[in-house]
Amino acid sequence: MPASERQLNRPLAEAATLSERAAMLVEQDILAGHLAPGSRLGIVDLVQRYEIGATPLREGLSRLMSRGLIVGIGQRGFRVADVSREDLLDITTMRTAVEVEAIRLAIIHGDDAWEAGIVSALHQMRRHIERTGDEFREGAEDFDRLHKGFHTALLAACGSKRLLAAHSDLYDQAYRYRRVMMRSVDSGKKFVRAHQLLADRAIERDIPGSQAMLEAHLRSTLNFVYPPGSES
Repeated sequence: MPASERQLNRPLAEAATLSERAAMLVEQDILAGHLAPGSRLGIVDLVQRYEIGATPLREGLSRLMSRGLIVGIGQRGFRVADVSREDLLDITTMRTAVEVEAIRLAIIHGDDAWEAGIVSALHQMRRHIERTGDEFREGAEDFDRLHKGFHTALLAACGSKRLLAAHSDLYDQAYRYRRVMMRSVDSGKKFVRAHQLLADRAIERDIPGSQAMLEAHLRSTLNFVYPPGSES
């Protein structure tokens, strides 16, 4: 590649990296609750907050729009997506559709390495909880990574990059609601046990049992955050 072309391409690569960084920083603050649901995302304020230029910030925010974490407000910019029962129900409905099919395919196609991945992910999550006692909660970076890693391991052998990408995005979209539910978890052993049962069903190649248990697992957040009969 000619030097002049490399020089032209370098700013584009740097811009892409900055926009990715901007998206990551805003996403982290949304999921951690530092940027409240419904709050306006002013470009000037974000430039000062993250020390990233306005253009990559706008590009980063556009990335998060496609993932459902922020919404556009016409010519006025962006705001953090609101939380509501209707939104969580929609997320749960989509997660159920995606993950019930993905676990079916994973059980059909999964090999010994897939099973080992599930066992390893569960073991890492269990050991983390044993080290932290019952003080573990959604919000700690290490625990978040291990929890998502387990759910991803269950589906990893499905053979569809798009199903896995949809699972990842929807999992993150449900995070703000899951943080509320996790406050009620009073036993790390019970938490691990629920995930152990999911792992057992999958490794036993029980497709109907795995699908039913996974669907109930996904709906548990909705039923806790918005109990049946409660107002949104």
